[in-house]
Amino acid sequence: MRQPKSVRGLEDFGRIRLSESFFMRDFLYSEIAAINGFQNIPSDPDLAIAAGKVLCETLLEPLQARFGRISVRSSYRSPEVNGFGNANKLNCGSNDSNFAGHIWDRRDAKGRMGATACVVVNRFIPCYQRTGDWEAMAWWVHDHLPYSDMEFFPKYAAFNLQWREEPIRGIYSFIPPRRGRLTEPGKANWAGKHEQAYAAMLAEIG
Repeated sequence: MRQPKSVRGLEDFGRIRLSESFFMRDFLYSEIAAINGFQNIPSDPDLAIAAGKVLCETLLEPLQARFGRISVRSSYRSPEVNGFGNANKLNCGSNDSNFAGHIWDRRDAKGRMGATACVVVNRFIPCYQRTGDWEAMAWWVHDHLPYSDMEFFPKYAAFNLQWREEPIRGIYSFIPPRRGRLTEPGKANWAGKHEQAYAAMLAEIG
């Protein structure tokens, strides 16, 4: 499939169904692109579709099935959009670090395919705002879904949720005071189940 170059072509691309609940259009909006006049459109639509389908089917759909509606805060970024965001300190990592991440249509340096979406679990917001306990959601995802990387942010406990071939399964937080690496392979808390960490959350939000 060629990169869309017309309104009709972009409409058709946006209507591609990635999973039961999600369409490609759900992942293309970018404030950086909207304000600066960039086209946030994959140059390799087939790779973006392939990566996006696995992200949706294996991570976003199960998360939504368990906790109700999730909101996509940020997702696909073209190299132009992500590069601009990185250069201007707009909370974007480098392009190299985002290949197979927010940049769905480029494989990473090891040839791995992947995709990332920053999501908010709407039903979790009141619990998080009352307790500040973002770790409950992090550990639930760690125990139940085949993610590669998570990064949590202070506003609404939004988090980057990445699917990637050969997953790392590491969790990082930008939320003070527990800012830093929660777990990754090699840490003592990485293996096993962590039910006690999210039992109270499940009791509160169901």
